Amino acid sequence: MTDTLLSVQNVSVQFKTATGLRQAVKDVSFDVAKGETMAVVGESGSGKSVTARVIMGMLAPNARVGEATKVVFDGDELTKFSELQMQDLRGRRIAMIFQEPLTSLNPLYRIGDQVGEIIKAHHKISKSDLEARVLRLLEEVRLPDPKARLRQYPHELSGGQRQRVMIAMALANNPDLLIADEPTTALDVTVQAEILALLRDLQKSHNMGMILITHDLSVVRAVSDNVVVMRHGEVVERGATQAIFEAPSHAYTQHLISSEPKGEPSPVPEAAPPLMVAENARVAFTLKQGGMFSRATTQLVAVNDVSVTVRKGETVGIVGESGSGKTTFGMSVIGLGQKQNGPVTFDGDRIEHLDRQALRPYRPRIQVVFQDPFSSLNPRMIIRQILEEGLIVNGIGATASERLVLIKQALDDVQMPHDALDRFPHEFSGGQRQRLAIARAIVLKPEFILLDEPTSALDLSIQAQIIELLRDLRDRFNLSYLFISHDLKVVRALCHRVIVMKSGSVVEEGPTSEVLETPQTDYTRRLVRAAFDVVA
Repeated sequence: MTDTLLSVQNVSVQFKTATGLRQAVKDVSFDVAKGETMAVVGESGSGKSVTARVIMGMLAPNARVGEATKVVFDGDELTKFSELQMQDLRGRRIAMIFQEPLTSLNPLYRIGDQVGEIIKAHHKISKSDLEARVLRLLEEVRLPDPKARLRQYPHELSGGQRQRVMIAMALANNPDLLIADEPTTALDVTVQAEILALLRDLQKSHNMGMILITHDLSVVRAVSDNVVVMRHGEVVERGATQAIFEAPSHAYTQHLISSEPKGEPSPVPEAAPPLMVAENARVAFTLKQGGMFSRATTQLVAVNDVSVTVRKGETVGIVGESGSGKTTFGMSVIGLGQKQNGPVTFDGDRIEHLDRQALRPYRPRIQVVFQDPFSSLNPRMIIRQILEEGLIVNGIGATASERLVLIKQALDDVQMPHDALDRFPHEFSGGQRQRLAIARAIVLKPEFILLDEPTSALDLSIQAQIIELLRDLRDRFNLSYLFISHDLKVVRALCHRVIVMKSGSVVEEGPTSEVLETPQTDYTRRLVRAAFDVVA
């Protein structure tokens, strides 16, 4: 790792907005050697992805690049390249893996065609040779049953499988530099470990330079050689990974490293009564197969004989890989998903048989916070309308002024300023939007909240803040949580007990400390190893 492959010098980027120029990146410089992994870390909005797009020449039309900006790749100054020259370079010598594979892959084209398109863009190749090359690539990224995948569409693959396809596309022309922009953010811990191990192995076999953009420091520590720490568009610290983690010099780096979820939940009183009880839950979906004249149906059992008891003031975690039935079970318990077979009792009342109208009196007492606050908050409403809507529907607050008092109190509870009331969801960061989603739930004074992956899309430091907020609200209002997650570090910090699910069934359950420290099944051991060791 002595030869410099990429030199990024004095990168500055401004964006022209309605209110003037906004500085996104300022004087960022670093070098990447052949075969080296350089991690670029920082919270959302720190300028990581914008810097990567400068390298790729893929900035938005309203971007203004500073005059001193210089990007030198293998001796060539890319900032002087024409768009035609950059098109020849992209995908051939420099490739990029984007954060969300479902939006990066074209939903109208088969997997084989999309991978093949990258090769055809830079090489003349026969149809048979092209198909053989695509198949080898899918095998190289260890995609299960690669031959069958050639004719499948992106929606037919899991998140981890789609990310493997994106890696295959990036490696299609044996690039010298690979830029991976948050490649594991939305993936389960086990899939994340597999993808990181795959990238590491492929980098070694291809001797690629790699820039890994991430906010997950555990990933950085496991796979990178050097680190660049960014904040507010500037580099605040850089150096060898081991040195940065052992002795960070900048206060911001120290803050990031100390932001990993810590602590344990405060104990639940022995006499705390059960609040939500679901017994022997079973949820099945009927799937239709075949053509118009050979229609057949099969049953997919998504949840099979799952039980949970959540006491007042208690947090019970449900963990497992994607497709294990966590969310399906949680939604069925609160009556928002597919109806289940099996009794559900809330505060002593049977509710599983109730229709939508009969469940109305229970809605203020049972609330839900979803994974993606941007999708769950109405973009056409200001925050006051979003928080007031539930109050109006449930007849809470006789007048607008009474409701405003409750709304402001909810904002205080989630530590958001009152001037947020007249703004739209898109005007807030991801962490602020999640606070507002929590405010929407607690403004109704609930007793039970279903939390469906509420921290998975957040930066590590923001994640720590949300965990502290949830702890504080639980302790102050004696709330009960059913917490769905695949992040065992968060579960360890927040949950009293944990249920481990696989393929719709419970494989292990018990006090969180016992399950995570002495797991009894191979599946749980694999989850724990993937969560805390990152890369096997």
